[in-house]
Order: sequence, then C-alpha cells, then structure tokens
Amino acid sequence: MLLTPRTRVRRPRRSKAAALLVSAVSVCLLAASAPAVPLGVGDRLFPLLGNPGYDVASYDLDFTYSGANDKPLRAVTTINAWTTTSLDRVNLDFAHGDVESVEVDGAPATFAGAGEDLVVTPRKPLPRGTWTRITVRHTSDPVTADDRDGGWVRTADGLAMANQADVAHLVFPCNDHPSDKAMFTIRITAPEGYTAVANGLPTGVHRAGRTTTWTYRTEHPMATELAQVSIGRSAVVHRTGPHHLPMRDVVPAKDRGALEPWLAKTPDQIAWMESKVGPYPFETYGVLMAEAATGFELETQTLSLFEKDLFTEPAYPKWYVESIMVHELSHQWFGDSVSPRTWSDLWLNEGHATWYEALYAQEKANRPMAARMKAAYGVSDRWRAAGGPPAAPKAPKPGQKISIFRPNVYDGAALALYALRQEIGGPAFEHLERAWVSGHRDGVATTADFVRLASQVSGRDLGDFLQAWLYGEKTPPMPGHPDWKPAAP
Repeated sequence: MLLTPRTRVRRPRRSKAAALLVSAVSVCLLAASAPAVPLGVGDRLFPLLGNPGYDVASYDLDFTYSGANDKPLRAVTTINAWTTTSLDRVNLDFAHGDVESVEVDGAPATFAGAGEDLVVTPRKPLPRGTWTRITVRHTSDPVTADDRDGGWVRTADGLAMANQADVAHLVFPCNDHPSDKAMFTIRITAPEGYTAVANGLPTGVHRAGRTTTWTYRTEHPMATELAQVSIGRSAVVHRTGPHHLPMRDVVPAKDRGALEPWLAKTPDQIAWMESKVGPYPFETYGVLMAEAATGFELETQTLSLFEKDLFTEPAYPKWYVESIMVHELSHQWFGDSVSPRTWSDLWLNEGHATWYEALYAQEKANRPMAARMKAAYGVSDRWRAAGGPPAAPKAPKPGQKISIFRPNVYDGAALALYALRQEIGGPAFEHLERAWVSGHRDGVATTADFVRLASQVSGRDLGDFLQAWLYGEKTPPMPGHPDWKPAAP
C-alpha cells in the first residue's frame, strides 16, 4: 500500500508468546460447552485477526452482483483446509454480511457470531490432520461501517477491493491473516454491460441470458489482504510483458485512450525490477485504475489498485506517477510473493517498495536517493516517537486500522535499508535482495529471517547493527555520512 501525499490532506491515514496464545485458544476450541468467542493467532497489532487450529489450502469465492453497488452481493465461500489440532468448532473471520447457511464436509453445521468471528460447529468434531471443506452461503455488503476502512470500494461504475490490512473478512469468511496464504478461485456473475476481473488468470466465461460469469484462478498462494475483484463498465487491455508474461490492465472503458500512455509503461517497469531482484514471481500482472477516492494505491496480487486521478491530475509530475507505479509493482516481490508472517513485519513490504520507488526515480528522473534519505534521516527520530521504530510499529488507532501505515514503515524503513547498504556495500546488498525474494518465494518471512540472511550474505553478524536500526527509539548514526543529523523539532 502507498498512502500518497493527497491522502494526508483527505484522511489521516510466531513468537513464544504467540505460540502460548495459540495453544490457549486451541483449548477453548475444544471446549464444546463453552460459548462462542472470537479468537486470533496472537498478532501483536491485530490480536483477534486470523484463527488457530487449521491451515487453509484454498478459497473458492462466488459473488453475484446485482448492478447496484450499494446493495449486498449474494455470495458463496468455500474453504478447503487441513486441521492442525482437534476442533469441535472452527472460527472464521467474517463481520459484514448475513449468513444463510454453513456446511462442513457437505453436512449442515450450526453457526454463531462472536465479535468479528463466525464460529462454526460441525456435527462431529474434526480430528487433527483432517482435510475439511467449509461452505458458507452469505451476503457481502459493499456499504461498510462508518468506523472501518476498506473491504469493498465503491467506484463510479461498480466495485473493487482494498482488503489491507485486516478487512478481507468484511467481504468474505476467511482466515484473515497474511501468515495463512492459500490458492484462490474467484467467480463473479454480473449483469450485461459489466466486466469482472480478479486475481490470477481467466479460466472461463459463461453467458446465461442477460448475465455473464467470469472465473479466475491464481497459480500461486495469496494472502487474503491481497484479493482483488473489479466489477465495472471496464475495458480490459491486453499486452505482453517480459518473457512473454501475459498482462491485462483494467480501466474505465470511456478513459481507455487517455490512460493508454501510462499502461504502456508497465512492461519496461517489470523489466527494470527484474534487473534488480530477479524474475517476476507471478503468472500475470496489470494495473486496475479505479474511479474512486481511496487515498491510497494498493498492491493486490497480480492486479495493483490505483486511483484513476493519479494519472489524470496534471499537478502530479510524470516522474512521480511512474515511481508510484513501481512502488506497487515492487510489492509483487516484497509483500505479495514474500509475505509478512506478522503485521509487525510490515516494514519488509513497505520499506522495500519505497526503496525501489526511490531507486527508480534516481535512475530514471535524476532524483538522488541520497537526498531523499538525508531528508528522512532528519525527521526519523520524530517518526519513531510518533509511530514506533520500523520493525515495531505502534498499534493502530481505534477505528483507523490503516494507521499502521505511517512514515516509519515507508521512508523510515527504506532509511534502514540505505544504512544496511552503506554498511555491507552495494554488491552484497544486491545479492541479499535477490536471495531474499528467491529463498522465500510464495511464502512468509519475518524480520529475524531478514537479519539472519543479511548476516549470512555479508559474512558477519549484523544482529546488533540491524537491531538498532529496526528497533531503536533513536535513529543510529548513518554509515558513511557522519554529517547527517536529526533535524531540530
């Protein structure tokens, strides 16, 4: 996600302890007589996000859109999962729709709401190591509560999704935490005149009367926060990227011609990123330019979400818009392919995306990264005081879950990467970046994993160095720049 400058005008924008918590809540699951309670996987920033006791293998999402983006969609969500402990109940994250029925392995199951969880009780307990299928028939409401950001985004001609950080469960029942990635199949039925696009590649289009159903399937696992569905009066523009990569962009049909010069830039941007960190990690890519006021851009997997105004507002310099495109593109490696195990590891996403955004601006528009980093260094102590250090961000504000996306995890985290490069040298840093995305491809990783790999690649223990940069209350001295000082308050 990138909170662009206009956002700040419009809207403020597993450890031992976690293991003990998971163990404790698993005991709760086994207590059949206990009332339904919300659970979580022990995330420091979102304690009740995700659920213990199972590992999702795949989601099958089926949405039916009426043509009115202020009316609930009819939906069926099917979850295939392995149980990791014996379960009398299964908690799903789901908080913004009506549930009609639930089945577990084809048999009706009882269900109840508890906080933002849907608690499902199958007819028989599920032993550990069981392959199970849960089918939920429900509605999915695009009109979100006043105190929540994200989920469905209502556009001028339909809908899109923005599920980061913790709101996929406002759209569909799920295990809504990035540590549990899964494969997705997504079907969307919409009236004549609408086009639907989702993550992954199309596998079928079926027309029946005055409606059309599109089906898409991912070829790589995906976190729930990265799911994307676009429904609108859209044009889908196809082209070929590097190494014959199939690409598709989604834009309002009426704006296709005006937006084409921006769309045409993406293949070269992909080639540029590949020159820095290695092969593009997914089966397709494209940009979704939505006619909506979100206040941010978002790296939804294989189909990044942008506000159309970013490309049509003449006040934004060309180099700036292109660097924002690269920011979201770089997330396909950093955040999507390699996902954070906990939300405290968010800096691994945003710091790297900011790094390549700045590097692109330096190489393509003569905007020196050192100048940007020096400016960031000047205010870094203030960022740390306000939002916490890069790898230990403060908890989100009540009702503003995206408030974890503060400057400390963007330029503050990129500043830590700059310091690391200064410390170990350019060749070692570039080796580290490539090893990081190749070694953790399609998986999840932690800050500790990054520190270990950096130490391995550099040939020396970087634990203390990175501890200070990632967790310190004050910004350490910048290697190679003894003249850089914190700015006065």
